[in-house]
Amino acid sequence: MNKLSSAEHIVGALQAFEFENAFNPYHDICRTFDHSKSADMRAEILFEMLNRADVKSVDAIWIGRDLGYRGGRRTGLALTDDVRFSSHLERWGLEASRPTKGRPVAERTASMVWDFLDLIERNIFLWNVFPFHPHSPNDEFSNRTHNAAERRFGEEILKGIQELIKPEKVIAIGNDASKVASRLFPELEVHSIRHPSYGGQAEFASGISKIYSIEKPERQPRLI
Repeated sequence: MNKLSSAEHIVGALQAFEFENAFNPYHDICRTFDHSKSADMRAEILFEMLNRADVKSVDAIWIGRDLGYRGGRRTGLALTDDVRFSSHLERWGLEASRPTKGRPVAERTASMVWDFLDLIERNIFLWNVFPFHPHSPNDEFSNRTHNAAERRFGEEILKGIQELIKPEKVIAIGNDASKVASRLFPELEVHSIRHPSYGGQAEFASGISKIYSIEKPERQPRLI
């Protein structure tokens, strides 16, 4: 892998790697929801977003665990589904067509995260410990936890992004992200927040509200 000293190196490293039972949105094409240029589109969007973050003052990286099949697998953007795809691009002054075809798909985690991001004007970069979508062997539209080899790869990418965009702090969403962030970034302020899935909505909301001194959104969407 090239030294991850630029957006070009980071995106190139992401495009070059593959893991069994993991969808790489910057290289792979989903036969069901993508078109022939979807992977290139996702890679180009990430490249431009990294370049924008490189020259701006970044408040924080918010880190999740993996891309989900209803969210980042489709958009190539962590913690972002089709519904919030344009909102994510707008925060970095970008415009692009949605990489997937068909009706937009919503994801519960992305919806909760963006309910708060809509209230925060600071520059926040979204990423995951493992930057691809890990799935079960016989079901590509499922989610599984990344394994040790996938985590090691993801940590190298994550460290490269942190060194490139130099955030002031890290918001680790969930236990997996918290453990990795605390180990990788001893020099940074790391806030560990409960993941909003599986009954963690209230604790997630309370944690983010406290860090950014904002009111909790009045309505939480009920999505499957």
